[in-house]
Amino acid sequence: MKKLFISQPMKGKTDEEILAERRKAVRSAERVLGETVEVIDSFFQSAPVDAKPLWYLGESLKLLATADVAYFVTGWSKARGCKIEHTCAVEYNIDRLEE
Repeated sequence: MKKLFISQPMKGKTDEEILAERRKAVRSAERVLGETVEVIDSFFQSAPVDAKPLWYLGESLKLLATADVAYFVTGWSKARGCKIEHTCAVEYNIDRLEE
């Protein structure tokens, strides 16, 4: 079973929209990979109240380091955090799927 990291733009989206996109990403990844995946929980619903964008990115990169595959949801190329995650996935040879 592969560990799946999901990179998605979240700015301006409700928790429900984010979670729906994540469910769709999991289904898509499993279909492409032909196997069930273990999802790495990178949606920080209990982040510190004063957390800044770089805090989220730092935490995400730690989780990305544990992934076998990274899935990039539509719009990733316009979101600065997602672009950095994508660059790291490329540079550190983590397999990638793009929606």
